[in-house]
Amino acid sequence: MSAAGATDSVVLAREVNAVLERIAAARAEIGSIIMGQTRVVDLSLTVLLAGGHGLLIGVPGLAKTKLVETLGVVVGLDARRVQFTPDLMPSDILGSEVMEEGHDGKRAFRFIRGPIFAQLLMADEINRASPRTQSALLQAMQEHHVTVAGVRHDLPRPFHVLATQNPLEQEGAYPLPEAQLDRFLLQIDVGYPDRDAERRILIETTGEREARPRPVMTADELVEAQRVVRRSPIGERIVEAILDLVRAARPGEGDPELSKGIGWGPGPRAAQALMLAARAKALVDGRLSPSLDDIDALAEPALKHRMALTFAARADGETIPAVIDRLAAKTLRTGEPRRSTTR
Repeated sequence: MSAAGATDSVVLAREVNAVLERIAAARAEIGSIIMGQTRVVDLSLTVLLAGGHGLLIGVPGLAKTKLVETLGVVVGLDARRVQFTPDLMPSDILGSEVMEEGHDGKRAFRFIRGPIFAQLLMADEINRASPRTQSALLQAMQEHHVTVAGVRHDLPRPFHVLATQNPLEQEGAYPLPEAQLDRFLLQIDVGYPDRDAERRILIETTGEREARPRPVMTADELVEAQRVVRRSPIGERIVEAILDLVRAARPGEGDPELSKGIGWGPGPRAAQALMLAARAKALVDGRLSPSLDDIDALAEPALKHRMALTFAARADGETIPAVIDRLAAKTLRTGEPRRSTTR
């Protein structure tokens, strides 16, 4: 190795160690506020470190909103919340132009920024807004800027959307279009806490004092961590495993017996999501390089919202998590498929 290469390795090692310490501190701080949801916390941190957006799905009362608020404080992001409702308009999110008259009597338009101009936007119950309003997020989530009246307005850096969705109520809700679902790096299913965690929640949240999160990172440090994620090494075996899994989830590719019930499957963005999320998850777990176990753990969150089953498969009682589990068993594991614990 050349002297320059050795120096770069030393610098990267220092950056990685500093990032790992910050991530560990953030993980512990969030865990002290959000109890009984370790997997959800880790996946949410993974989304931010990978520079993506996350979709949190769960019934009411599982601390989805509190999680996003806590994340914003702990990682030092300017966070704003939008409660999505059927009457919400695109301008309520993006902003609008207003006519102003100056002291000299001249009139001019001035752009008033909407809540989307934040580093962390919480889109609460996103499926309650109309498709027109949902589509207002598409350009922002993918291109990190919005266009109002033909003028481009850049969003802050970093920029993340963490959206929540209630899977139970269907009246007054609009399913997210496939193009928007594909913009979410991971779909994070939020389940009930176990008994011990719920006991701790009862004791620690009903007393005189309520625990409040404290910042342990800054926005600049998060951006630095995102750079480390993209620079972290990944083995050729992991790359091939990602390709094997994603391509096997498409109809007409891979094992016909496993893919026969798939109506449409994930595109290249799913492979990109798995690659970035695996690198980020390794850092969350205190490791520099991802393993096959990381791909296995992220298979369902990365693919579930990027696939659909045929009508015949759904009529037979087939589910997307079960299909993904069999695909992961075939491409990533040597043992038997494990029974999915998510909805």
